[in-house]
Amino acid sequence: MTLEEVVRSITPADQNAAAQAKARWDSIAKPLGSLGALESAVIRMAAITGTPNVDISKRAVVVMCADNGVVADGVTQTGQEVTAIVAENMSTGDTSVCAMGRAAGVEIVPVDIGVATPLHGERILQRNIRRGTANLSQGPAMTREEAERAVLVGVEVARELCDGGVKLLGTGEMGIGNTTTSSAVAAVFLNKEPEVMTGRGAGLSSEGLVRKIHAIERGIAVNQPDPSDPIDVLHKVGGLDLAGLAGVFLGGAICHVPVLVDGFISSVAALIAVRICPTCKDYMLGSHASDEPASKLVLGELGLEPFLYAGMRLGEGTGAVAVMPLLDMGLAVYREMATFEAVDIEAYQPLS
Repeated sequence: MTLEEVVRSITPADQNAAAQAKARWDSIAKPLGSLGALESAVIRMAAITGTPNVDISKRAVVVMCADNGVVADGVTQTGQEVTAIVAENMSTGDTSVCAMGRAAGVEIVPVDIGVATPLHGERILQRNIRRGTANLSQGPAMTREEAERAVLVGVEVARELCDGGVKLLGTGEMGIGNTTTSSAVAAVFLNKEPEVMTGRGAGLSSEGLVRKIHAIERGIAVNQPDPSDPIDVLHKVGGLDLAGLAGVFLGGAICHVPVLVDGFISSVAALIAVRICPTCKDYMLGSHASDEPASKLVLGELGLEPFLYAGMRLGEGTGAVAVMPLLDMGLAVYREMATFEAVDIEAYQPLS
């Protein structure tokens, strides 16, 4: 599929199914709306899937792995080699998201979309577009064609998983330097100063934070990304992991499968997807609010409410995995609770 065909394939979520799910919640013998965001999430998932009989029993988190040339500007605490080490550990189940995934019954799917060195591990999907991006502070991070190809990789990975029976997707990433690219993209889309949109990532020093902000400022000045053209922004100051994740959001929308936004980086990828196709916003669910300073701004732009305010900033998809058991519990009440009529209790009435 071309990117234009992807956009044409995405249709709005089913509001009739949402209304049926809302009616089911309102019939259950408990105070109206008393499970708050859990009720809203089930209603949203009904709209996404087109049925009030929501099933998220098979789920997967797609972790896009890529390197970013901007690390040459000293914007990170660790070196670029860490990307490959952690990505390969995902193949053996030895990272934080893998441990959490085992607890929550989630398949972790690492994808090499742009790691600088070849990865080894039979569980890693080999979809490399290029061996790391160029330094965005000196010129475009990648070509426009590479950015589009990376988005389409994400679309196809999502579709393959959904064709295999996955009913809920989560998004994650691994890439040293990707809070820099995400802050750059967010600054352009939200028309904010880089200083406002940039945090310490995985533990950057104060001096490193200054270098990071300056690198983003140079990148925007040199490349002049056009905020009205999401692929222009992506290829000039973005990253391959962002592009792939944007594609996962688009692919989930094509398949009518809900996609959980993870933290700051994932939310910026979601924003890219929405700028490419506004309708795909219907298919997104929030998970947590990252500790990155721009996280809440981006979630607000997307109209998403996070379930958790846990001070998390690990990435990998850990926030998306963390909320999956909450969704399971909400669905357990939705499916199993008796109605007011069945227990002979007068139904609650909406407050006027």
